[in-house]
Amino acid sequence: MPKNIKKIGVMTSGGDAPGMNAAIRSVVRACAYHNIECVGIYRGFDGVIEGDFKEMNARSVKDIINKGGTVLKSARSNEFRTKEGRKKAFSSLVNAGVDALVVIGGDGTFTGALIFNEEFNFPVIGIPGTIDNDIYGTTHTLGYDTALNTVVEAIDKIRDTASSHNRLFFVEVMGRDAGHIALNAGVGAGAEEILIPEEDLGLDRLLDSLKRSKQSGKSSSIVVVAEGDKIGKNVFELKDYVDENMPDYDVRVSVLGHIQRGGSPSCFDRVLASRMGVKAVETLLEGKTNFMVGLLDNKMELTPLENAIKGKSEINLELLRVSDIMTT
Repeated sequence: MPKNIKKIGVMTSGGDAPGMNAAIRSVVRACAYHNIECVGIYRGFDGVIEGDFKEMNARSVKDIINKGGTVLKSARSNEFRTKEGRKKAFSSLVNAGVDALVVIGGDGTFTGALIFNEEFNFPVIGIPGTIDNDIYGTTHTLGYDTALNTVVEAIDKIRDTASSHNRLFFVEVMGRDAGHIALNAGVGAGAEEILIPEEDLGLDRLLDSLKRSKQSGKSSSIVVVAEGDKIGKNVFELKDYVDENMPDYDVRVSVLGHIQRGGSPSCFDRVLASRMGVKAVETLLEGKTNFMVGLLDNKMELTPLENAIKGKSEINLELLRVSDIMTT
């Protein structure tokens, strides 16, 4: 064990995701197991700059594994984007005796951590926490599985109303740059059509699909739309287009929004967070830095932060084909 790592800081940054608290708990308890001090850093990189630290031990993280959100709070820091802000952050860490950082977040968080390491040679390890599942180097990010379950449950309830009133519902889910939530939740909820950024379905094909559904005897339909889908400017434009071209459909829009980020994490996310936290701490104690821990082939693997940031998570082509068959 390298002697220079005596105290590790853990923080969350960017959008919250279910499982972040479980990851915080894992980092703190892994530190306790290895007789390393641990401090929680509040409010992301702003907290690093301001020295908003709190000593944490195994008992201070009890009863948080089942909670959504993040007990350390989260924020996006404009000051940390400046050289002067990062100098303040480095001074705060040195003054507090913190030797390394575990950062839980997405690509923006990892970009900040990577720059910070390059400027001050400060050890950092990333844990991917974002419901969009759009980080390269892991099959699952923290919160993704929970968000899927939340979306499927919501669509099941919307379908009850759609069936009762012979309505077409456009259900918008999160996914600005990636359609993982829309694709998986759409298949899981039996959606009649799935619109994702990776596949430009086109308005004409969408209409053809809806007309086929109508002709086959379906009196209601669910179309799952990723917020980053390129067909229309937004989901309401899609509604207007269908209203104009298929007036016999009673069209409604449901934007699930931030409900997808909240709630108690699933068992999968709790276990994944626990594995990632332990791997992050032990990677630092091995003297490694600038890596993200991820799940690949059901094993904890390391991906260079730079690759995690620049790489692109690929949509599951086999599942895409399944969705085409299921929506026939």
